[in-house]
Amino acid sequence: MLKRLVFSIILKKIMTCDITAGRAKPCKTQLGGVSKLFLFNWLEAPFTFAAGVATAMNVALTEAFVYDLSTLGADVLVENGVGDEAAGTFVNTQTVTAILQGVDAATQNEMKLLAQGRVSAVIKSNNGDYHLVGDTDGINFNVDATTGTTHSEFTGYTLTGSSLENKYSPILDGTTVAAFELVVAVNP
Repeated sequence: MLKRLVFSIILKKIMTCDITAGRAKPCKTQLGGVSKLFLFNWLEAPFTFAAGVATAMNVALTEAFVYDLSTLGADVLVENGVGDEAAGTFVNTQTVTAILQGVDAATQNEMKLLAQGRVSAVIKSNNGDYHLVGDTDGINFNVDATTGTTHSEFTGYTLTGSSLENKYSPILDGTTVAAFELVVAVNP
């Protein structure tokens, strides 16, 4: 019995993943959805982090492109974190869905590059938070273009991106957002 108790105490001291806090029910001030999608060509360590917050930007990140998203209610970032006791792993599947209205030749070319390339993203939520997605290995995007079947149906692109991380998306602090916005290219 004493041996089991000592082992239990030793095991408890080794566990570095113990939860440390609860959370009260927040006020009803949140807005769902995503307002902007910023894409940039993947690079290793685009930001530095402290406690889940991006606190500085890598000077090698010199250009990002902004996509203003529709208000159709389908633009979203979903994160699905799953721990596996047997494997001793945690994997977070990040899924980005973005709707771009309208079809044109220039956008078609960019969508082809997006699907072929390796990019990361910063997502601006409707609450004003900026989330980094695809930090470790980038995001794989599928791009669907549609012209609709009737005059009143949606015409445009649906982007669905997926990445795997070992953490939830870090949120950029104010100083890092300001630095990031300086590298965002102006849309034509």
